[in-house]
Amino acid sequence: MKTKKVVVGAVASAMLSLSVCSIAPAVAAGETVQISVGTAEAKAGEQFTVNVSLADIPTTGIQATDFTIAYDNSLITINSVKAGAITSTGAQEADGTGEVQLFDSSIINDEGYVYLVWSTSLEDASYSLNKDGVFCSITGTVSKSAPAGTVADLEILPGKRETHPESGIMIDKIACGYFDGSSKVLYEVATKNGKVTVPGGSSSTGKRGDANCDGNVLLNDAILVMQSIGNPDAYGVDGNDAARITSQGIKNADVAGGDSDKGGDLLTNTDALRIQQFLLGIVSEI
Repeated sequence: MKTKKVVVGAVASAMLSLSVCSIAPAVAAGETVQISVGTAEAKAGEQFTVNVSLADIPTTGIQATDFTIAYDNSLITINSVKAGAITSTGAQEADGTGEVQLFDSSIINDEGYVYLVWSTSLEDASYSLNKDGVFCSITGTVSKSAPAGTVADLEILPGKRETHPESGIMIDKIACGYFDGSSKVLYEVATKNGKVTVPGGSSSTGKRGDANCDGNVLLNDAILVMQSIGNPDAYGVDGNDAARITSQGIKNADVAGGDSDKGGDLLTNTDALRIQQFLLGIVSEI
């Protein structure tokens, strides 16, 4: 996207007004959709990719949603956005025109945000977003001048647009819901922000046993090791869960096995056991 203007597909243009349209007052659905952004680690000048995921999508589905991911554009630049698997609902084929653009995005690097939108005009919920998983993947580059230990937050915010053209009033709520006849039904939205960390310095942890890289060794580190082994699609280094293990976390948590029984054989359940033994005082160090 080479302009600052947010541009979306024809259907999306009409549907993203879910949060502000005047056809009828909004009805609260009484259900909450989770939006989360993953974490990544990349050196200055290198690329990174994070997933934006949706979870707890109700059976009524999501007919339209739009929101932004804000970031510090002095630390990172966004290069591309790729639609995730859950956005392929069959609605484009069912529309029949071949011109429908369900997922759309605008990268506004000079202001530090990415605008994301998905919508369909089809009322059949089977064509709405109805599966948990990756909504999109965002690829970017860390600034060559970013200091070691820098953390660039990826913050989920309402769409950066006016409630109505030229109103001067920006929307203050993430649009997420569906239309029921002439009524718009909105879900509550819970968010979990992501981050991109430049390794090194005080903000990067290489502490042995610290699988989640929070600077501490606790039971949740052992749990993350087991999750990354048992469910790599979600919690492996390339998984789709925002709490997945990172490459640094794998290095930290590889504390058992190998020639000296101090690690070196990648992650196994023995590493999780050793962390638990350390926490219980059965072993004095890891």
